[in-house]
Amino acid sequence: MSAKKALVTGITGQDGSYLAELLLSKGYEVYGVVRRSSSTQKDRLEHIYRDPHLPDTRLFLEYGDLADGSSLRHLLSRIQPDEIYNLAAQSHVRISFDQAEYTADVTGMGVLRLLEAMRDQMQTGGKKIRFYQASSSEMFGSAPAPQGESTPFHPRSPYAVAKVAAFWHTVNYRESYGFHCSNGILFNHESERRGENFVTRKITRAATRIKLGLQDKLYLGNLDAKRDWGHARDYVEAMWMMLQQDEPDDYVVATGHAYSVQDFLVATFESLDLDWNDFVEIDSYYHRPAEVDHLLGDTSKIEEKLGWKPKVGFQELVRLMTEHDLELAKREAHALEFDKK
Repeated sequence: MSAKKALVTGITGQDGSYLAELLLSKGYEVYGVVRRSSSTQKDRLEHIYRDPHLPDTRLFLEYGDLADGSSLRHLLSRIQPDEIYNLAAQSHVRISFDQAEYTADVTGMGVLRLLEAMRDQMQTGGKKIRFYQASSSEMFGSAPAPQGESTPFHPRSPYAVAKVAAFWHTVNYRESYGFHCSNGILFNHESERRGENFVTRKITRAATRIKLGLQDKLYLGNLDAKRDWGHARDYVEAMWMMLQQDEPDDYVVATGHAYSVQDFLVATFESLDLDWNDFVEIDSYYHRPAEVDHLLGDTSKIEEKLGWKPKVGFQELVRLMTEHDLELAKREAHALEFDKK
Protein backbone atom coordinates (compact mmCIF):
# COMPACT_ATOMS: atom_id res chain seq x y z
CA MET A 1 0.00 0.00 0.00
CA SER A 2 1.16 3.53 -0.76
CA ALA A 3 1.78 5.86 2.15
CA LYS A 4 -0.98 8.15 3.36
CA LYS A 5 -0.54 11.76 2.32
CA ALA A 6 -1.11 14.60 4.78
CA LEU A 7 -1.23 18.30 3.90
CA VAL A 8 -0.26 20.52 6.84
CA THR A 9 -0.72 24.29 6.78
CA GLY A 10 1.35 26.19 9.32
CA ILE A 11 3.97 23.46 9.28
CA THR A 12 6.82 25.81 10.19
CA GLY A 13 5.14 26.72 13.47
CA GLN A 14 5.36 25.01 16.84
CA ASP A 15 2.43 22.64 16.29
CA GLY A 16 3.29 22.03 12.65
CA SER A 17 6.78 20.80 13.45
CA TYR A 18 5.58 18.37 16.13
CA LEU A 19 2.77 17.14 13.90
CA ALA A 20 5.21 16.59 11.02
CA GLU A 21 7.40 14.46 13.30
CA LEU A 22 4.40 12.41 14.41
CA LEU A 23 3.09 11.84 10.89
CA LEU A 24 6.52 10.86 9.57
CA SER A 25 6.89 8.38 12.42
CA LYS A 26 3.63 6.80 11.27
CA GLY A 27 4.80 6.42 7.68
CA TYR A 28 2.99 9.36 6.07
CA GLU A 29 4.14 11.50 3.20
CA VAL A 30 3.88 15.02 4.61
CA TYR A 31 3.35 18.14 2.50
CA GLY A 32 3.78 21.37 4.39
CA VAL A 33 2.35 24.64 3.11
CA VAL A 34 4.62 27.67 3.47
CA ARG A 35 4.03 31.26 2.42
CA ARG A 36 6.36 32.76 -0.15
CA SER A 37 8.83 35.21 1.36
CA SER A 38 12.41 36.31 0.83
CA SER A 39 13.49 33.90 3.56
CA THR A 40 11.68 30.67 4.43
CA GLN A 41 11.74 30.13 8.18
CA LYS A 42 12.00 26.40 8.78
CA ASP A 43 14.22 26.27 11.86
CA ARG A 44 11.79 23.98 13.65
CA LEU A 45 11.98 21.48 10.77
CA GLU A 46 15.74 21.39 10.20
CA HIS A 47 16.18 18.11 12.09
CA ILE A 48 13.67 16.27 9.85
CA TYR A 49 13.98 18.16 6.56
CA ARG A 50 15.82 16.47 3.69
CA ASP A 51 16.58 17.47 0.14
CA PRO A 52 13.40 16.48 -1.78
CA HIS A 53 15.58 15.04 -4.57
CA LEU A 54 16.97 12.37 -2.25
CA PRO A 55 15.36 8.93 -2.35
CA ASP A 56 12.90 8.03 0.41
CA THR A 57 12.23 11.69 1.26
CA ARG A 58 8.75 11.99 2.77
CA LEU A 59 8.61 15.66 3.86
CA PHE A 60 7.99 18.28 1.20
CA LEU A 61 7.43 22.03 1.50
CA GLU A 62 5.01 23.63 -0.94
CA TYR A 63 4.17 27.28 -1.52
CA GLY A 64 0.61 28.30 -0.74
CA ASP A 65 -1.38 30.81 1.26
CA LEU A 66 -4.74 30.78 3.04
CA ALA A 67 -5.33 34.22 1.53
CA ASP A 68 -5.04 32.74 -1.98
CA GLY A 69 -7.76 30.24 -2.79
CA SER A 70 -6.35 29.33 -6.21
CA SER A 71 -3.03 28.26 -4.67
CA LEU A 72 -4.92 25.95 -2.30
CA ARG A 73 -6.87 24.40 -5.17
CA HIS A 74 -3.69 23.79 -7.16
CA LEU A 75 -2.02 22.13 -4.17
CA LEU A 76 -4.91 19.80 -3.43
CA SER A 77 -5.27 18.85 -7.09
CA ARG A 78 -1.59 18.00 -7.40
CA ILE A 79 -0.98 16.34 -4.02
CA GLN A 80 -4.38 14.66 -3.52
CA PRO A 81 -3.98 14.32 0.25
CA ASP A 82 -5.82 11.85 2.44
CA GLU A 83 -5.81 14.22 5.40
CA ILE A 84 -5.59 18.00 5.80
CA TYR A 85 -4.47 19.62 9.05
CA ASN A 86 -5.13 23.36 9.07
CA LEU A 87 -2.82 24.89 11.66
CA ALA A 88 -2.10 28.15 9.84
CA ALA A 89 -3.38 31.43 11.30
CA GLN A 90 -2.43 34.86 12.52
CA SER A 91 -2.37 33.37 15.99
CA HIS A 92 -1.15 36.11 18.33
CA VAL A 93 -4.13 37.40 20.31
CA ARG A 94 -2.70 40.81 21.26
CA ILE A 95 -1.49 41.48 17.70
CA SER A 96 -4.95 40.63 16.34
CA PHE A 97 -6.22 43.90 17.83
CA ASP A 98 -3.65 45.78 15.73
CA GLN A 99 -4.21 43.66 12.60
CA ALA A 100 -7.90 42.85 12.90
CA GLU A 101 -8.74 42.77 9.19
CA TYR A 102 -5.74 40.61 8.28
CA THR A 103 -6.55 38.24 11.16
CA ALA A 104 -10.17 37.90 10.03
CA ASP A 105 -9.09 37.19 6.45
CA VAL A 106 -6.44 34.56 7.14
CA THR A 107 -7.68 32.97 10.37
CA GLY A 108 -11.37 33.01 9.46
CA MET A 109 -11.88 33.30 5.70
CA GLY A 110 -8.75 31.25 5.02
CA VAL A 111 -10.49 28.19 6.45
CA LEU A 112 -13.47 28.72 4.15
CA ARG A 113 -11.12 28.92 1.16
CA LEU A 114 -9.44 25.69 2.20
CA LEU A 115 -12.74 23.90 2.73
CA GLU A 116 -13.96 25.07 -0.69
CA ALA A 117 -10.76 23.83 -2.30
CA MET A 118 -11.28 20.50 -0.56
CA ARG A 119 -14.90 20.34 -1.77
CA ASP A 120 -13.81 21.01 -5.35
CA GLN A 121 -11.12 18.34 -5.16
CA MET A 122 -13.48 15.72 -3.74
CA GLN A 123 -16.07 16.45 -6.41
CA THR A 124 -13.63 16.27 -9.31
CA GLY A 125 -11.19 13.64 -8.02
CA GLY A 126 -13.58 11.47 -6.04
CA LYS A 127 -11.04 10.86 -3.27
CA LYS A 128 -12.39 11.40 0.25
CA ILE A 129 -10.33 13.77 2.39
CA ARG A 130 -10.40 14.13 6.17
CA PHE A 131 -10.04 17.65 7.59
CA TYR A 132 -8.77 18.92 10.95
CA GLN A 133 -9.32 22.53 12.00
CA ALA A 134 -7.18 24.01 14.78
CA SER A 135 -9.74 25.77 16.93
CA SER A 136 -8.84 27.67 20.07
CA SER A 137 -9.93 28.00 23.68
CA GLU A 138 -9.87 31.77 23.08
CA MET A 139 -13.27 31.26 21.43
CA PHE A 140 -14.77 30.79 24.90
CA GLY A 141 -13.53 34.20 26.00
CA SER A 142 -15.49 35.30 29.06
CA ALA A 143 -17.58 32.11 29.33
CA PRO A 144 -17.35 30.71 32.89
CA ALA A 145 -14.81 27.95 33.54
CA PRO A 146 -14.59 25.06 33.05
CA GLN A 147 -15.29 25.16 29.32
CA GLY A 148 -16.36 22.10 27.35
CA GLU A 149 -17.68 21.32 23.89
CA SER A 150 -21.19 22.57 24.76
CA THR A 151 -20.03 25.84 26.38
CA PRO A 152 -21.30 28.86 24.39
CA PHE A 153 -18.59 30.93 22.73
CA HIS A 154 -18.01 34.52 23.84
CA PRO A 155 -14.92 35.68 21.89
CA ARG A 156 -13.00 38.66 23.24
CA SER A 157 -10.52 39.44 20.46
CA PRO A 158 -10.42 39.67 16.65
CA TYR A 159 -8.42 36.43 16.71
CA ALA A 160 -11.09 34.64 18.74
CA VAL A 161 -13.90 35.99 16.53
CA ALA A 162 -12.09 34.69 13.45
CA LYS A 163 -11.57 31.30 15.11
CA VAL A 164 -15.28 31.09 15.92
CA ALA A 165 -16.09 31.71 12.25
CA ALA A 166 -13.59 29.02 11.22
CA PHE A 167 -15.09 26.59 13.73
CA TRP A 168 -18.60 27.03 12.33
CA HIS A 169 -17.38 26.86 8.72
CA THR A 170 -15.93 23.45 9.61
CA VAL A 171 -19.13 22.27 11.29
CA ASN A 172 -21.20 23.57 8.39
CA TYR A 173 -19.23 21.61 5.78
CA ARG A 174 -19.52 18.50 7.93
CA GLU A 175 -23.28 18.87 8.25
CA SER A 176 -23.97 20.15 4.73
CA TYR A 177 -21.81 17.79 2.69
CA GLY A 178 -21.12 14.89 5.04
CA PHE A 179 -17.40 15.66 5.12
CA HIS A 180 -15.11 14.15 7.76
CA CYS A 181 -14.29 17.52 9.36
CA SER A 182 -13.28 17.82 13.02
CA ASN A 183 -12.46 20.77 15.27
CA GLY A 184 -9.86 20.41 17.97
CA ILE A 185 -10.54 23.14 20.54
CA LEU A 186 -7.03 23.32 21.90
CA PHE A 187 -6.33 25.14 25.13
CA ASN A 188 -2.94 26.81 25.57
CA HIS A 189 -0.13 24.48 24.60
CA GLU A 190 3.50 25.46 24.80
CA SER A 191 6.93 23.94 24.24
CA GLU A 192 10.58 24.66 23.70
CA ARG A 193 9.59 25.60 20.13
CA ARG A 194 7.04 28.23 21.12
CA GLY A 195 7.51 31.63 19.47
CA GLU A 196 9.37 34.09 21.65
CA ASN A 197 6.58 36.68 21.48
CA PHE A 198 4.16 34.36 23.32
CA VAL A 199 4.07 34.95 27.06
CA THR A 200 5.36 31.56 28.29
CA ARG A 201 8.39 31.52 26.01
CA LYS A 202 8.92 35.22 26.61
CA ILE A 203 9.19 34.41 30.31
CA THR A 204 11.56 31.44 30.04
CA ARG A 205 13.74 33.20 27.48
CA ALA A 206 14.02 36.37 29.55
CA ALA A 207 14.52 34.59 32.89
CA THR A 208 17.42 32.51 31.60
CA ARG A 209 19.05 35.55 29.97
CA ILE A 210 18.64 37.49 33.23
CA LYS A 211 20.26 34.59 35.10
CA LEU A 212 23.37 34.95 32.92
CA GLY A 213 23.46 38.75 32.99
CA LEU A 214 22.35 39.14 29.37
CA GLN A 215 19.13 41.01 30.21
CA ASP A 216 17.98 43.27 33.04
CA LYS A 217 14.19 43.45 32.87
CA LEU A 218 11.13 41.59 31.63
CA TYR A 219 8.04 43.59 30.67
CA LEU A 220 4.64 41.90 30.85
CA GLY A 221 0.94 42.72 30.93
CA ASN A 222 -1.80 40.98 32.95
CA LEU A 223 -0.30 38.52 35.44
CA ASP A 224 -3.67 37.38 36.82
CA ALA A 225 -4.98 35.70 33.65
CA LYS A 226 -5.37 31.94 34.18
CA ARG A 227 -4.72 29.43 31.43
CA ASP A 228 -4.83 25.65 31.00
CA TRP A 229 -1.28 24.94 29.80
CA GLY A 230 -0.06 21.69 28.23
CA HIS A 231 2.74 20.55 25.94
CA ALA A 232 2.30 20.85 22.16
CA ARG A 233 3.77 17.40 21.51
CA ASP A 234 0.86 15.83 23.42
CA TYR A 235 -1.72 17.96 21.65
CA VAL A 236 -0.71 17.10 18.08
CA GLU A 237 -1.30 13.45 18.92
CA ALA A 238 -4.89 14.40 19.75
CA MET A 239 -5.20 16.06 16.33
CA TRP A 240 -4.12 12.88 14.57
CA MET A 241 -6.40 10.71 16.70
CA MET A 242 -9.44 12.79 15.69
CA LEU A 243 -8.90 12.04 12.00
CA GLN A 244 -8.55 8.30 12.64
CA GLN A 245 -12.09 8.02 14.03
CA ASP A 246 -14.93 6.58 11.98
CA GLU A 247 -17.05 9.65 12.66
CA PRO A 248 -15.90 13.30 12.78
CA ASP A 249 -16.54 15.36 15.90
CA ASP A 250 -15.34 18.33 17.93
CA TYR A 251 -13.15 17.90 21.01
CA VAL A 252 -11.72 20.07 23.76
CA VAL A 253 -8.00 19.31 24.22
CA ALA A 254 -6.62 20.45 27.57
CA THR A 255 -5.09 19.29 30.85
CA GLY A 256 -7.98 20.18 33.16
CA HIS A 257 -5.73 22.37 35.34
CA ALA A 258 -5.32 26.15 35.19
CA TYR A 259 -2.48 28.37 36.35
CA SER A 260 -1.98 32.13 36.23
CA VAL A 261 0.73 33.95 34.32
CA GLN A 262 2.18 34.79 37.74
CA ASP A 263 2.28 31.07 38.58
CA PHE A 264 4.32 30.51 35.42
CA LEU A 265 6.61 33.39 36.39
CA VAL A 266 7.18 32.04 39.89
CA ALA A 267 7.89 28.51 38.69
CA THR A 268 10.37 29.70 36.07
CA PHE A 269 12.31 32.17 38.20
CA GLU A 270 12.38 29.90 41.25
CA SER A 271 13.89 27.12 39.16
CA LEU A 272 16.75 29.55 38.44
CA ASP A 273 17.04 30.68 42.10
CA LEU A 274 15.74 34.13 41.21
CA ASP A 275 12.93 36.31 42.61
CA TRP A 276 10.76 37.47 39.72
CA ASN A 277 9.73 40.59 41.65
CA ASP A 278 13.24 41.96 41.19
CA PHE A 279 13.11 41.83 37.41
CA VAL A 280 9.52 42.06 36.14
CA GLU A 281 7.72 45.30 35.32
CA ILE A 282 4.18 45.80 34.06
CA ASP A 283 3.71 47.60 30.73
CA SER A 284 0.15 48.60 29.80
CA TYR A 285 0.98 48.04 26.13
CA TYR A 286 0.66 44.30 26.71
CA HIS A 287 -2.84 44.58 28.18
CA ARG A 288 -5.61 43.48 25.83
CA PRO A 289 -8.53 45.85 25.20
CA ALA A 290 -10.79 42.96 26.27
CA GLU A 291 -9.25 40.41 28.59
CA VAL A 292 -9.93 36.69 28.95
CA ASP A 293 -9.60 35.92 32.65
CA HIS A 294 -9.92 32.17 33.12
CA LEU A 295 -9.66 29.30 30.63
CA LEU A 296 -9.94 25.75 31.99
CA GLY A 297 -10.75 22.80 29.75
CA ASP A 298 -13.24 20.03 30.49
CA THR A 299 -11.47 16.99 29.03
CA SER A 300 -14.10 14.35 29.82
CA LYS A 301 -15.22 13.86 26.20
CA ILE A 302 -11.80 13.33 24.62
CA GLU A 303 -10.74 11.07 27.49
CA GLU A 304 -13.86 8.94 27.16
CA LYS A 305 -14.15 8.77 23.35
CA LEU A 306 -10.50 8.83 22.23
CA GLY A 307 -8.68 7.71 25.35
CA TRP A 308 -6.39 10.74 25.09
CA LYS A 309 -4.67 12.20 28.14
CA PRO A 310 -1.76 14.66 28.36
CA LYS A 311 1.58 13.25 29.42
CA VAL A 312 3.35 16.49 30.39
CA GLY A 313 2.09 18.46 33.39
CA PHE A 314 2.59 22.12 34.28
CA GLN A 315 5.81 21.80 36.31
CA GLU A 316 7.40 19.51 33.72
CA LEU A 317 6.45 21.94 30.96
CA VAL A 318 8.11 24.83 32.78
CA ARG A 319 11.21 22.70 33.43
CA LEU A 320 11.58 21.63 29.80
CA MET A 321 11.20 25.17 28.47
CA THR A 322 13.52 26.69 31.08
CA GLU A 323 16.27 24.11 30.55
CA HIS A 324 16.09 24.59 26.79
CA ASP A 325 16.31 28.37 27.03
CA LEU A 326 19.08 28.25 29.62
CA GLU A 327 21.16 26.31 27.11
CA LEU A 328 20.41 28.97 24.47
CA ALA A 329 21.42 31.71 26.91
CA LYS A 330 24.68 29.91 27.68
CA ARG A 331 25.48 29.73 23.98
CA GLU A 332 24.69 33.42 23.63
CA ALA A 333 26.93 34.31 26.57
CA HIS A 334 29.74 32.16 25.18
CA ALA A 335 29.46 33.85 21.77
CA LEU A 336 29.69 37.29 23.40
CA GLU A 337 32.79 36.27 25.33
CA PHE A 338 34.35 34.91 22.17
CA ASP A 339 33.67 38.18 20.32
CA LYS A 340 35.45 40.15 23.05
CA LYS A 341 38.65 38.18 22.57
